[in-house]
Amino acid sequence: QVHLVESGGGLVQAGGSLRLSCAGSGFTFSNYAMGWFRQAPGKEREFVAAVSWDGGYTPYADSVKGRFTISRDNAENSVYLQMNSLKPEDTAVYYCATGPYRNWTPSPVRSGYDVWGQGTQVTVSS
Repeated sequence: QVHLVESGGGLVQAGGSLRLSCAGSGFTFSNYAMGWFRQAPGKEREFVAAVSWDGGYTPYADSVKGRFTISRDNAENSVYLQMNSLKPEDTAVYYCATGPYRNWTPSPVRSGYDVWGQGTQVTVSS
């Protein structure tokens, strides 16, 4: 079955960097858009970034533009989120998710995504 595993979270000081990874299995990873979302305590899960199946389209939330970079390596069945200049408000559980079907154009709408990972905690201290 489809399985996603996030890793790379941790505790970092404001201004620091982290790189999250999401490894996919059980499906043809290279055919599917992938997204990153995050959920802070008491808040809704929100869109962070996404990448199309071929890496050619990468939408970002306004709050992370210029600081975060999404990328993918289809040979490794993985998607990454490089997070620089981290702020305390970036503290959240970060989730990766697959698009719903082959070659789907990624969107920021949470309901458009199909399978989700278990999440990885990112904590940014001030």
